[in-house]
Amino acid sequence: MRGWWREIRGLVLPTACAGCGAGHEVLCEGCRRMLCAGPARRVRPSPEPPGLPPVFAAAGYADMARAVLLAHKERGMLALAAPLGRALAVSVRAACAAGGAVGVAAELSLVPVPSARASVARRGHDPVRRVALAAAGALRAEGRPARVRAVLRQRRRVTDQSGLTAAQRLANLSGALAAPPGALAGAGPVLLVDDLVTTGASLTEAARAVRAAGGRLFGAAVVAGG
Repeated sequence: MRGWWREIRGLVLPTACAGCGAGHEVLCEGCRRMLCAGPARRVRPSPEPPGLPPVFAAAGYADMARAVLLAHKERGMLALAAPLGRALAVSVRAACAAGGAVGVAAELSLVPVPSARASVARRGHDPVRRVALAAAGALRAEGRPARVRAVLRQRRRVTDQSGLTAAQRLANLSGALAAPPGALAGAGPVLLVDDLVTTGASLTEAARAVRAAGGRLFGAAVVAGG
């Protein structure tokens, strides 16, 4: 019910642009162009964790992009999922181009990095999965077969990542994710998706879990990279 109320509220109540604070749209045209225009770039955390797949981001995690992601994730501005999905699709296309062997006819499996159950309950929605679904829709609209496979699950509780170093985040997340054995076997090319990357710890652990489940992983795509 909380998610439905947020969607209705966003349609009927006046709001300012989540990116720049101007106007009366959830995201003004200028911010939409900046977020979705691309091209996506390869991002490399420093230090780069072993096992991290190639990661592509449509924007830097600062200013407008940071404000939009936080408004969607923490303030429940669910109407932002569509433009964020288009931005994620820009990153997906770049990852596919860099992958080389990923044929345009093959159905892409977009695997979202899962949020903790407590975080989903607190927010009233799963922001990464919502954006991934929007990205898959945008890709299919342009003729690129894609589907979201939300197969990863947290198999143990982890400590809040805020304030941890890159090494501490890797240790905190090590072995925390899993998918059913063979869940991605025969699924075609697999791409991890998330809203942002900073240290790369979450994507590294997700990549390990995808490979363990038999997934043919070729990269990762995010909206923004820090």
